[in-house]
Order: sequence, then structure tokens, then C-alpha cells
Amino acid sequence: MTGFETEFTPLMSLAGGVLIGLSAVLLMFLQGRVMGATGILSGLVTGTAPGDKGWRAAMVAGMIAGPLLVLAVSGQMPAVDVPVSWPMIAVGGFIVGIGVTYGSGCTSGHGVCGNARLSPRSMVATVTFMIACGVTVYVIRHVMGG
Repeated sequence: MTGFETEFTPLMSLAGGVLIGLSAVLLMFLQGRVMGATGILSGLVTGTAPGDKGWRAAMVAGMIAGPLLVLAVSGQMPAVDVPVSWPMIAVGGFIVGIGVTYGSGCTSGHGVCGNARLSPRSMVATVTFMIACGVTVYVIRHVMGG
């Protein structure tokens, strides 16, 4: 098989999923807020409600500190292989930003928290994300040969 293939890591994936789920539950329990990464970051930048920046800053700091914790424990940064150029990453980020705006949230907000709350909008959004992802991967890997 040619092209880029990701490594299947069931235990690390399970651990990551448990941590994401736990953080979503704790944020809902302690702050009454839904954990969507994009909403947290945009609220930190734009300043939504008074006194709202502290927990948002803590969440973003935790996201940034995660790889640094891995570095401190293992002595090396987590391996990340991104098989595209920086301009393509920027274009992809811009497209994701548009999708987040029109989709009323990101994959973490809809997929983790919205589905857990049995939100019909989040269920439709998650199915749409998954179909679009599958089609994109198929086109890039099998049609375009990437």
C-alpha cells in the first residue's frame, strides 16, 4: 500500500478517549458548560461573559501543556507526522474555521458532548462529519493518489 497510513493504537486511543470524556463531564458538572474546543478558544479570544476567561484559559493551557507533559515524562515530544505543507495546513485550518462557524460547533463539541446529551443537531452533525471525512480520505488516497 502506498501513501500515508496511521498506526492503530487501541490502548492509547482508549486512554485519550477516557480523558476527553472525563474532562467533558467535569466541565459540565463544575461549570455547567459544554466542552467544544473551538467554542472554548473563541470565547477566550472574544471574551463572552465576565469571569468566563479563567476556566477557558485553563482548558487551552491544558491542551498546550499535554505534549509538554509527555516530553517531561518520556524525554521526547509525541511523534506527529503531517504529510502536507504548512500552506496546506493553513488552508485546511481556514476551511475548518468556516465549517465550525456554519456547523455551530466543532467535532469535539458535537461528537463528544452533543451526542452524550442526545442532541439531534449534534447527531446529524456527527454523521455529516464522518461521511465527509470518509469521502475526503477516499478521494485523496484513491482518486488523487495521495
